[in-house]
Amino acid sequence: MSEIHIPDQTSRLPISVLTGFLGSGKTTLLSKLLRDPDMANTAVVINEFGDVGLDHMLVESSDENTVLMDSGCLCCTIRGDLVDTLRDLFRKRVTGDVPEFDRLVIETTGLADPAPILHTLMSDPLLCARYRLDGVLTTVDGVLGLQQLDTQFEPTKQAAVADRILITKADMVDEATIDALRDRLRILNPAAPVHVVSKGNIAARHVLNVGLFDPEEKIPDVEKWLREEAYESDAHTHDHAHDVNRHDAHIRSFCLTADAPFAWEAFANWMDALIAVHGESLLRVKGVLHVTDTDQPVVVHGVQHIFHPPAVLEAWRNEDRRSRIVMITRDLNREPVEKMFHAFINAEA
Repeated sequence: MSEIHIPDQTSRLPISVLTGFLGSGKTTLLSKLLRDPDMANTAVVINEFGDVGLDHMLVESSDENTVLMDSGCLCCTIRGDLVDTLRDLFRKRVTGDVPEFDRLVIETTGLADPAPILHTLMSDPLLCARYRLDGVLTTVDGVLGLQQLDTQFEPTKQAAVADRILITKADMVDEATIDALRDRLRILNPAAPVHVVSKGNIAARHVLNVGLFDPEEKIPDVEKWLREEAYESDAHTHDHAHDVNRHDAHIRSFCLTADAPFAWEAFANWMDALIAVHGESLLRVKGVLHVTDTDQPVVVHGVQHIFHPPAVLEAWRNEDRRSRIVMITRDLNREPVEKMFHAFINAEA
């Protein structure tokens, strides 16, 4: 684990990762979002093998990979490594080869595991200096979503790691189906707000600035980012766990807390040990820590075996200074993780 440091958030461009299973309506939703004034000055990165579906919005070609849309937004395709694409796009922004953009949306393919993209954004030093993850947005097919969650693991994982879940095609199904899907998604990911979308229409304000750093907030909103209150009830923890045919029966989500501060080294040692044994099972980890090394809150964020460098925030938002760590796991129960966590932080006390 890295040493704690103070990052410069104001100069880094926010990235939203838009994911969702095949045919779930990502491109339709993106096309509508890009018409929203709040999405002005947005760059869009799409996989060239995906269904782009934005041709009607393209008015000018900057080069073979980049186009300027009539909405004023920029769109480019991934023809190589994501790191190279994002570095090149930022370089063109600096040199004026493309219009200056204020945020970025990455649309994944329908079969994509979002984890590698999150790994890239967390681990590449140059990207970390230029971009920051705002949030993961996941579309879930309102017509086929329940069936897909039963039969495919990709949409289950996409929904499990989401910061916002968007149920699409609501105009094509009845309310009972939407309610059943919404209930299922809340079991899978209790902290992610669920929005119901018809014909791709949703206001951009519902999907932007959903991460820790909101430009309108003087102090990062840890409570909004963690939403640990969603994990307070263990009623969702797996009354369906016996059903081996349900992929979300393998997903666990819980929040660990510690009332007293502990040494950063204790947390780092615990996380290193947990990653060594269960790295692939840690779908997403995010938390705010009260450590003895500083009076300021320390924020951590990881996906599987990759962790973003920890950040020290300017101040606590309120009097609640408990350490809180939200964990979304696959085939990893709360009890052994929590026991291991307290063993490490108490050993250093």
